[in-house]
Amino acid sequence: MDRNRKRVPGFGAVLLILVSHVTSALEVPLDPKVLEGLPQPPTITLQSPKDYIFDPRENIVIHCEAKGKPHPSFSWTRNGTHFDVEKDSKVLMKPGSGTLVIDISGEKAEAYEGTYQCTAHNEHGTAVSNSIVIRQSRSPLWSKERNEAIVVQMGVSLVLQCRPPAGLPPPVIFWMDNNFQRLPLDKRVSQALNGDLYFSNVLPEDSRPDYICYARFPHTQTIQQKQPISVTVLDNSPEGEHRPGFMMPLGTTSTKMVLRGETLELECIAEGLPTPEISWQKDGGELPSGRTSIHDFQKTLKVSDVNEADAGDYRCTATNTLGTAHHIIKVTVKAAPFWVSAPRNLILAPNETGILTCRVNGDPKPKISWFVNGVPIENAPEEHSRKVDGDTVILSNVQSGSSAVYQCNASNEFGYLMANAFVNVLAEPPRVLTPPNRVYQVITNNPALLHCASFGSPLPTITWFKDSQISIKNGDPYVIHENGTLEIHVAQPLNSGKYTCIATNNLGIKENHVYLDVKEPTRILKQPEYKVVQRGMSATFECKVKHDPSLIPTMTWLKDSGELPDDERFVVDIDTLTIKDVTDGDEGTYTCIMNTTLDQDSASAMLTVIEATPTPAIVYEKPDPPSDLELTDQTERSVRLTWIPGDEHNSPTQKFLIQYEDVLHQPGVWINLTEVAGTGTTAQLNLSPYVYYSFRVLALNHVGYSQPSQSSSQYRTNPAAPDENPSDVQGAGTEPGNLVISWTPLTGFQSNGPGLEYKVQWRQKDVDEDWSSKTVANVSQFAVSGTPTYVPYEIKVQALNDYGSGPEPEVVIGYSGEDFPLSAPDSVQIMVHNSTLAEVRWEPVPLPSVRGRLQGYKVYYRRERGLHETEGETEQQEQVLTFSGNSSEGRLPDLQPYSLYNLSIRVLNNKGEGPPSPSKRFKTPEGVPGPPSFLNVLNPSLDSLTLEWGPPVKNNGRLIGYTLKYQPVNSTHELGPVMVKNFLANETNFTLDNLNSSMLYKLNLSAKTIEGSGPIITKEALTVMNTMPPVGPAFGTVNTSVSEDGAVISWDYFGHHKNVYVEYIVENSKEDWKKELVNGSHWHMIKGLKPGTSYRVRVVARDPADPTVHSTDEVLVAVPAVPSRQVDIATQGWFIGLMCAIALLILVLLIVCFIKRNKGGKYPVKEKEDAHQDPEIQPMKEDDGTFGEYSDTEDHKPLKGSRTPSNGTVRRDESDDSLVDYGEGGDGQFNEDGSFIGQYSGKKEKDTHEGNESSEAPSPVNAMNSFV
Repeated sequence: MDRNRKRVPGFGAVLLILVSHVTSALEVPLDPKVLEGLPQPPTITLQSPKDYIFDPRENIVIHCEAKGKPHPSFSWTRNGTHFDVEKDSKVLMKPGSGTLVIDISGEKAEAYEGTYQCTAHNEHGTAVSNSIVIRQSRSPLWSKERNEAIVVQMGVSLVLQCRPPAGLPPPVIFWMDNNFQRLPLDKRVSQALNGDLYFSNVLPEDSRPDYICYARFPHTQTIQQKQPISVTVLDNSPEGEHRPGFMMPLGTTSTKMVLRGETLELECIAEGLPTPEISWQKDGGELPSGRTSIHDFQKTLKVSDVNEADAGDYRCTATNTLGTAHHIIKVTVKAAPFWVSAPRNLILAPNETGILTCRVNGDPKPKISWFVNGVPIENAPEEHSRKVDGDTVILSNVQSGSSAVYQCNASNEFGYLMANAFVNVLAEPPRVLTPPNRVYQVITNNPALLHCASFGSPLPTITWFKDSQISIKNGDPYVIHENGTLEIHVAQPLNSGKYTCIATNNLGIKENHVYLDVKEPTRILKQPEYKVVQRGMSATFECKVKHDPSLIPTMTWLKDSGELPDDERFVVDIDTLTIKDVTDGDEGTYTCIMNTTLDQDSASAMLTVIEATPTPAIVYEKPDPPSDLELTDQTERSVRLTWIPGDEHNSPTQKFLIQYEDVLHQPGVWINLTEVAGTGTTAQLNLSPYVYYSFRVLALNHVGYSQPSQSSSQYRTNPAAPDENPSDVQGAGTEPGNLVISWTPLTGFQSNGPGLEYKVQWRQKDVDEDWSSKTVANVSQFAVSGTPTYVPYEIKVQALNDYGSGPEPEVVIGYSGEDFPLSAPDSVQIMVHNSTLAEVRWEPVPLPSVRGRLQGYKVYYRRERGLHETEGETEQQEQVLTFSGNSSEGRLPDLQPYSLYNLSIRVLNNKGEGPPSPSKRFKTPEGVPGPPSFLNVLNPSLDSLTLEWGPPVKNNGRLIGYTLKYQPVNSTHELGPVMVKNFLANETNFTLDNLNSSMLYKLNLSAKTIEGSGPIITKEALTVMNTMPPVGPAFGTVNTSVSEDGAVISWDYFGHHKNVYVEYIVENSKEDWKKELVNGSHWHMIKGLKPGTSYRVRVVARDPADPTVHSTDEVLVAVPAVPSRQVDIATQGWFIGLMCAIALLILVLLIVCFIKRNKGGKYPVKEKEDAHQDPEIQPMKEDDGTFGEYSDTEDHKPLKGSRTPSNGTVRRDESDDSLVDYGEGGDGQFNEDGSFIGQYSGKKEKDTHEGNESSEAPSPVNAMNSFV
């Protein structure tokens, strides 16, 4: 809503009208029967909201409904001028209504934006709607921007701005990552109301490249995203702990304005370390109770339904362990216009006076303007009877024909109100609206209200008479209310009788009669009494009641104010409640309630259960069978059976079961007839005709049923006409041209007499013809032939016997036989949604052509071939989908991409399928391919793998190539870096070289089309086959040295075994060899050796899958004894001085070299670089002064171009150097330029053509840092 709009063009304000209670004024009656005959000015009953945002994909519907007598006509204005609806073919006004439906399909929706207003007019006045602002919803794209990567130190605060595009309505903001996972929010990380993302302090885990702000636009259901923001959190100079400070709002104070009735939203976001806690309070008062809620980890305060008392200073406090920060938000409350009193329409008689009041409030105070029939009141025709006084219009001595609709406009800078109220000048004789001869029933000593609702203009005067003679005046015991209702405060039986109300005005008189019947009250004469009962015994509560004999009473029993337990031990009689076999759970308060339609009475008593008195052991048995069965009171359809109960055997009889045998129809079969309470000894039995009855009785106690009694004498009932007709009557055709009528026959017991037959009747439904009938013997079906195909029939089946016919049967609807459908679906259309899903639509066949019950449609479709295949290359089975009911569309899932399909549709009924629709072909687009059909590894060698693969079984498109990803797997199953190679579609083999020896590789191969890569096929392969023995000896030279920490063993290893051990034993000892696992390394330190002892040491390689064991020659290691005195040279003064002098000299030399280099001079290493001219040898780094490829980095990474295997070994065919070559007593030396040349001088004759390929020695440190 535009809150700055003071006046809406036309009359943009809601009219708030209060009709004061002038003595002669009438409100419009609610009885629609009265309204039907009254002339009435228009009243707006339905209109669209003031601010209407429409979806451009749907029609615009602007509501305007009104009532009146006569029915009003409608017109519209747009942007303050007349809107001719008939001239715009895209605009439709609903018949009998002012509602507009604007079809914007294919049109520019912006053309229909604007301010619309509806007018409803009849001969008695004109009513107008609100001004309805129509705007199109918008979801603009994010403006193009480039987000700079953010680098911050750990512990500082951070704000990531969202700044979404302005949409209509505004978008919903949320933050997610590239995987569409919402970013978790907590008290440290929060999203502000404006969408920005705030970090009170950042942590290393906040580093990520994909902070993405998303904006969802509700009307169009579209989502726009901002460019990702990259955040890197460094921890090399972290921010220390610090006091809280506010990131939003800034400063110590801020202001906030909110409108009355809206929701106040305040937020405070603070930075600090540790993360601050936020709390809220209102200075000088409490936060509003019941309307306040805290959200977003205490950072947002919401107050709903704001009023003027909510204004004031709200304080948010941020606290951590180092201190506290405060911010005060000064809240002011303004108000758009709001109603003080509701508007009312007004009916006046000629010469009466009425008042219209438009009472509103707001801040700032609203301006009030009056209109009559849509015209400003100052521009309307002058009427001397009308006077305007601010928010009041006084109408004096109104005359016939002066009916009108008044409007009131109340507006300020925040909005407006507008409503209509009509003044209807009528002259109507009295009418009594209360139905005549109504009977009012009340209980003695209660109030009685006799209604006389009336209508008339002028307002009728009501008078009352009793028994058509006695005039009733106000005063004890009668009161006549303003609306005509007669009240008797305390009704007595003598007040019963006939009452007459008479409504009178100057145009006539009308009377109505009602009756009052004063009833006797319901009273409980004997209340239930307190009971103490032993467990297992019975308890009985009595509740005797007296009530008015003309009222029907209902007795209800409650236990502890709830329903009685669902237990057959609780027996309710007319005025008693009996509880049998009482248990501890039966204790409680029992209440009897006697209800009538007018009143009730209740009484309660308690039941206490106590322990039973110990008695000798009692033997419980089944009761003895009843005896002396006697039949009395014999009639055609009933007889009384009496018996004598047998011994109960210490268990009370719970009930008696009466059974009968039908000797005529089912001899020897006893059937349950009825049950009688255990205290009874007689029963009146209802009987059926034409049955030879014999009766017997069984008694039941808690042990079980007794044996049956002796049979009674036989009692035969006379035959009679059937009492019922066969059940489950159905009609259904089994083939075209017939109708099979079936039913469930009556049993012999139900036949009531001999000669049972059935009269079958049928006729076609909704056709004017007589019933056809056929009487058949005692069968269960009858077939009618020669019927039309699948038409409804009315069917009746009546039972007959020799004594007459059964009751009139019910009519059942059945259908004659179905035939195959005649027509095929038409207008078949296929829409392909993606490579595996298509949608098919068709025009349903005419229902008469179905010739049966429509079951649905069958869609037959078959893949003819792939689009990359030739005609007839493939043939696939036809697929069928059934869509039930009168469908006209369906989806075809699981299609194969890049294929040609053939489709047809048939309609289906119970008989079968109709003819197929004309075949339609459709193509599916390309999809991702299936996995390659196979991936084989051929001819593995020490450093290469040859791969061969086959194309996918399902290309699903035009194959454009393959992607191979491979990575090494070490002995602990850790994966190394991924390497990727791409191949063309016609390439199906490749050799991977430069691989590490004795290394397992994981290979993932996928095919791809233009739609992307398909599933992968995975293979694992070793660069050396497990069964391949090493070429030559597995081990080279073994070197040893001894230090204070232990013995260091180093060796060369060229084998492929996974398990390598260093084994040692004391010389001349017979103990077992001790072994230590050293996989992936070429040196090992044996610790814990005994000083002064010699050890035999060897290096062994073995595999569980390879029986061959490879071992070095044994070497002898002598551990020297600990000397009695040792001089630590590192603590001698002369040694320390010498080391300091050498360090100072080296520093001077480095400074001279640096100065010479900056002056452009060369030194030997530079000359060596110039001589090699190798692009992989890097120059001196400018930032740290080290040599690009000659310096050894902190993590000891191998030099570029080196061929050192990833497991730290040196291949035998590339280098035979050992640690002896590099300074362990060998001939390693330094060049004149200070570079280490052991690699170049020791084996000059070997592999000189490989250049710089082996530029780093396999030292223990480097071996441990290489990938295994």
